[in-house]
Amino acid sequence: MNTAFPSFSRRYISFMEAENCTQVSKFLLLGLSDDPELQPMFFGLFLSMCLVTVLGNLLIILAVSSDSHLHTPMYFFLSNLSFNDICFISTTVPKMLVNIQAQNKDISYIECLIQAYFLSTFAGMDNFLLTMMAYDRFVAICHPLNYTVVMNPRFCVLLILLSWFIIFWVSLIDILLVKRLNFSTSTEIPHFFCGLAQLLNVATSDTLINNIFLYVSTALLGMFPMTGILFSYSQIVSSLMKMSSVASKYKAFSTCGSHLCVVCLFYGTGLVEYLTSAVTHSSLRTMIASMMYTVVTPMLNPFIYSLRNKDVKGALEKLLSRAAPCP
Repeated sequence: MNTAFPSFSRRYISFMEAENCTQVSKFLLLGLSDDPELQPMFFGLFLSMCLVTVLGNLLIILAVSSDSHLHTPMYFFLSNLSFNDICFISTTVPKMLVNIQAQNKDISYIECLIQAYFLSTFAGMDNFLLTMMAYDRFVAICHPLNYTVVMNPRFCVLLILLSWFIIFWVSLIDILLVKRLNFSTSTEIPHFFCGLAQLLNVATSDTLINNIFLYVSTALLGMFPMTGILFSYSQIVSSLMKMSSVASKYKAFSTCGSHLCVVCLFYGTGLVEYLTSAVTHSSLRTMIASMMYTVVTPMLNPFIYSLRNKDVKGALEKLLSRAAPCP
């Protein structure tokens, strides 16, 4: 018997599978539910959260820029955080709303990669900004005499630009590594957005290099900022313990309260998302955890700062009073 035919057949099948994988033009985002009766509720819910997030964070930016008393490093970082949160939620929710309204689950291959890139970029930038804000509080409380020298405007702008530069290249390398992967032509993503983790899970080719780079970059860009935040607050607590006046302790720590709440919310929801995806195989639970991290957290940040921070609250009241028509 001629053994060339089975060999040729195997090569032909492999070639056709490769063709089916590499010529993918779109993915299917399955979303939170297939039930058509729930789609109007999801549309209204996510549209409301998106509008509240954009409006709340925009008010924070306007309040900081309009009040000269808030032209300090801490509020400079806060306004950048608000801008980043607007971009963060705008990366995922608008596409989801369009798909619900059009009753279509398609997302093109290019759109998916762009969404994954910006999602990774803005999540990483949130991480950096929270670390900068913790360092700012550390210098203000532990080294108050050197605060204006250390946290000068040039240094603050340099920190922002350096962070954007780092996260830009890390996210770009992630996407370039994803482009070398193969996907089937009818790939379904059991989520409401395209993320790096979701793309690696549905790839049909070897993702070892992608996973190694993703884990290493996440560990470095996640653990170092978290370590910086923990170190800053350990030094802050140590300095507060040395203060004799209770009023001084309260005043010093009150400036950290809002930031500490945002840090706990950001890393808490991020940890829940990671543990949920690692422990459970339920896509619904994973999506709910992701929604807390990518949608709910950016929405709550303005409320935390406006309710717990007297300076921001006062600036917002002035801004709204100027905007309101005179009787």
